[in-house]
Amino acid sequence: MKKILVTGATGQLGSELSVLSTSYPQYEWIFADRTKVTLDNLELLQFQLNEISPDVIFNCGAYTAVDKAENEKKLAFDVNHKAVELIAKYAKENGAQLIHVSTDYVFDGTSSVALDEEAETNPVNVYGESKLAGENCCTKECPNSIIIRTSWVYSKFGNNFVKTMQRLMKEREEINVVNDQVGSPTYAKDLALAMMNILAASKWIPGIYNYSNEGEISWYEFALAIKELGNYNCKIIGIPSSSYPTPAKRPNFSLLDKKKIKTIYNLDVPNYKESLRRMFI
Repeated sequence: MKKILVTGATGQLGSELSVLSTSYPQYEWIFADRTKVTLDNLELLQFQLNEISPDVIFNCGAYTAVDKAENEKKLAFDVNHKAVELIAKYAKENGAQLIHVSTDYVFDGTSSVALDEEAETNPVNVYGESKLAGENCCTKECPNSIIIRTSWVYSKFGNNFVKTMQRLMKEREEINVVNDQVGSPTYAKDLALAMMNILAASKWIPGIYNYSNEGEISWYEFALAIKELGNYNCKIIGIPSSSYPTPAKRPNFSLLDKKKIKTIYNLDVPNYKESLRRMFI
């Protein structure tokens, strides 16, 4: 029986994989939060990996506090770069299958067309820099690994844009939402299923893949969809990013092209509204 290690087990994606795991009893599942797999302590991490001895690693754990990363650069790079490097080395040395989750923040947001896996990377914040460094180490240390870049992740679990909007729309009569950052949301449940479909496929094709739900929208349009599905009365006002300054700059355009993952793994990628509706049910 193959043993699957899921890092970041209490995060959005890790939590969705935990729910999904009951449908895959042919695997032994190890769900590791930061007490079982310590991504900011490399010596301990090496010991933990050796103890768990996984056949498959879903590396969903990451430092994701985008704004705080500007002042916590070392911690961000320890978790998103150095720990990934160690995990990739372990996978290579022990013949483990590794799926590492990355982000659209490796791009600078200046594109006007959907970004494919060959698009030039140029992160505009520390978080993006740390995630790109992790990608590069993953590819170098474990060429047989699969990297999945995703964007705007949300779920019933954890903290995310959808849950924040649901709360604010109940509490306030109007809210401002940025309308000049374009991309596509990702329902973590869909991404978890995509990862399992890759693992269960008859072929393992290493490399970088993009995955998000279908649709090209702004955060403002996403908020409008949440309002509609939740039947909220709150007024949504679209504002430019310049009116909502944050410590870390965000890419203005990070729509991901999904042709590669859909073609190679024959994945059906739902539209964002369909997935959002399923979360609301």
